[in-house]
Amino acid sequence: MTMRDISGNRGRGLMRTIDWTLVVSYLILVLVGWTNIYASVHSSEPASIFDFSCRSGKQFVWIMTSIVIAAVILFLINPRIYEGLSLPIYLVTIGLLVAVIFLGIEVKGSRSWFGFGPIRFQPAEISKISTSLMLATVMSQLGYKISKFRDFVITALIILVPMAIIVLQSETGSALVYVGFIFMLYREGLSGWLIFMVGMAILLFILTLTASPYTAILVLTGIASLCICLYSGRFKKWLFFGIPAIAFFALLPEGMEMLAETVAKPDASGAASTADAWTAFVSAINPLYILLVAIFIATPFAILQAFRERNRFTYLALISTVAGIALVFSADFIFNKVLQDHQRKRIEVLLGMKEDPAGVGYNVNQSMIAIGSGGLTGKGYLNGTQTTYGFVPEQSTDFIFCTIGEEWGFVGSTAVILLYVFMIWRIIRSAEHSRESFTRIYGYCVACCIFMHLFINIGMTIGLMPVIGIPLPFISYGGSSLWAFTAMLFIFIALDRNERKYF
Repeated sequence: MTMRDISGNRGRGLMRTIDWTLVVSYLILVLVGWTNIYASVHSSEPASIFDFSCRSGKQFVWIMTSIVIAAVILFLINPRIYEGLSLPIYLVTIGLLVAVIFLGIEVKGSRSWFGFGPIRFQPAEISKISTSLMLATVMSQLGYKISKFRDFVITALIILVPMAIIVLQSETGSALVYVGFIFMLYREGLSGWLIFMVGMAILLFILTLTASPYTAILVLTGIASLCICLYSGRFKKWLFFGIPAIAFFALLPEGMEMLAETVAKPDASGAASTADAWTAFVSAINPLYILLVAIFIATPFAILQAFRERNRFTYLALISTVAGIALVFSADFIFNKVLQDHQRKRIEVLLGMKEDPAGVGYNVNQSMIAIGSGGLTGKGYLNGTQTTYGFVPEQSTDFIFCTIGEEWGFVGSTAVILLYVFMIWRIIRSAEHSRESFTRIYGYCVACCIFMHLFINIGMTIGLMPVIGIPLPFISYGGSSLWAFTAMLFIFIALDRNERKYF
């Protein structure tokens, strides 16, 4: 056999082991993004789609360079090096995340970009790749178990360190993507209760803002007591004692108000009541303190019962309750001191705390109008009125999906979402068939990142999520995002290709 034959067989083997369904899905999404970027700017930047002075032309350059990045990853880089280089890549990325706070340029209140003339680079985008590689390296080590305290802490720090630094950059949207890694952790053995607790934390935060700390703690206590009774097989006792207790505390604030009003009424002679002191006392008592005292009194009995039954779940539930109460009391600080002013206003509009359709809610309001006006099949390419006349700000970046909704309608929007779903499913399917845990874990990380971006971005454009500025993968305008997602996806395709050689 000649060298040419050997080379030819190797080339054909290489081509056969590439997951072309993922490659084609990627190319379709990139094409959809490019054409819709042109649709979103063609009226304000009248030029050809290839004009490099407008966004569609610049995006074409990013697409071409992204294809080069994909080819280099697939054909020139040995996929086995990623595991060995994951720690240096992670540390360099952490360094860049810290450096950009001091050396970066400020864009829309966030200091998260390096500026090199006309080119901008956001380290937060590549941090998702470095974190995914680091997680895959650590969690694929022999003897690793997420149920071990040491392994869990190391894994949590890998995620929380870049996440915290990104929060310091005022990039809440990018930091929120890291929450998606919890699904990968669940696949690798993390208890489903952690996902439940994350959901509870979000619920408590919302209840504290929209209702009151009293309501949030009452809901927390009710759910915690229900979980403890279900786990211990005491559901009937919870029905007979838990529900009446919750009902009592639910009516307590109103009952105390009625009591204060009754005591304050003048007597039959019309003179002021002699119970003025009681009136002041009742009015001064906060029902929240009564609820906290009741929890404090009930806790030792729950601990004693758990000790007798050797029930670790009760201990965890009590610790979670304490953490939940701490979150409730810190929600106001987080909302007013940690979040930026524009983020607070957007959350207030989203939760119905304020009505501001012409202010911070303008983007979402116009986006929903654009999507709704598209109907079943859309108005046709380049015929969207909301798009053409620029009613929606940031329509080529964060709100690119409303262009798709207006011009392609429900059918086109659904097709794009289904394409994302297919890509995520394909990644998970390939990850599950991997022989090496490194490839499987990294694949799940990629799927989680794409899902979180998809969920947050589309939820943002239809008013289900606050406007936090996060791109739609492969579609939104921007070089940093496209390069990062291209590299992330094709690293997995390269790892998967290396796995397929054994089949």
